[in-house]
Amino acid sequence: MAASKIKALWYHPAGPKTIFFWAPTFKWGLSIANVADFSQPPEKISYPNQIVLACSGVIWARYSTVITPKNLNLLGVNAAMAGTAIYQLTRKLQQDYFSDTQEAPAKK
Repeated sequence: MAASKIKALWYHPAGPKTIFFWAPTFKWGLSIANVADFSQPPEKISYPNQIVLACSGVIWARYSTVITPKNLNLLGVNAAMAGTAIYQLTRKLQQDYFSDTQEAPAKK
């Protein structure tokens, strides 16, 4: 039973013998890096970087649902990338525009 599933995965049109498997697999590094940055202060978050990650994630997640062969790895990585980027943008926006604390002027 398990051998037949492994064989089916190996010979799938988006299996490990194709770029359709490896490109999204390595792209998980972007989402993992974004999750690792959750503990960083919001001041270090880059608006352009996170906007690009969010837009790219949404666009490619949609694309992965209409292409042949169906590639759930591509869908998953792009959904995760969009989700982590949107979360980071939310953190940055809250800190920049909705924070009640005012910055104290620097002393000389």
